[in-house]
Amino acid sequence: MNVDPADLAPQQSTDSPAKVPAHQHVYERVRKLILFGDFAPGQAVTIQGLAETLGAGMTPIREALRRLIAEGALVHQGNRRVSVPILDLEGIQELEFMRRKLEPELAERATARMSETVLADLTRVDDLLNSAINRGDIGDYLTQNYRFHTIINTCADAPILAATVDRLWLMFGPSLRVVCGRFGTSNLPDKHADLLAAFRDGDAERAGLAMTEDVLQGMLQIQASL
Repeated sequence: MNVDPADLAPQQSTDSPAKVPAHQHVYERVRKLILFGDFAPGQAVTIQGLAETLGAGMTPIREALRRLIAEGALVHQGNRRVSVPILDLEGIQELEFMRRKLEPELAERATARMSETVLADLTRVDDLLNSAINRGDIGDYLTQNYRFHTIINTCADAPILAATVDRLWLMFGPSLRVVCGRFGTSNLPDKHADLLAAFRDGDAERAGLAMTEDVLQGMLQIQASL
């Protein structure tokens, strides 16, 4: 991607306070493209290409890219190039370590706060996820899997931990798409049934253990695919 670093400097927004700023709207759209693997690891991301894909202006795209670089979702490689990071073994191990520390903690906290309404939402999303697996629908699988975990993290009522985990997901999302592309959805690990059972029983320790297993299986598959 040919991008001058100066182009990624913060821009002043002229949007009305009552509206979502254009750069925020663009940021969220580009973030989803990265999170769900529409951009492959190593793929260059260009301002011009995003402008054509999103029908957005250059200024909000530059601001979105600046934020995503700061979050580690994109990397500035010099020579005015911006691309999706390629995870190496050390990077995968770091992500696995962080996820093993944080996500089981969020699952345990969520257990104590789990309402019947939230549990019903989780069950419904898991049903949609299983349907996506049966259809071999990679895009829907990734979407529903992210929704499932996001519901748990939100329920935990630990916004700093949840925000940190969300950034970690942004870093391995493109690689998870590679796993699905190479192995399909039928062989993907599923510890969600164990998580749901632990939530129903109010067993925080079991929920934490199930989340640990879910994290480990997922990260090992990413490692094996790279």
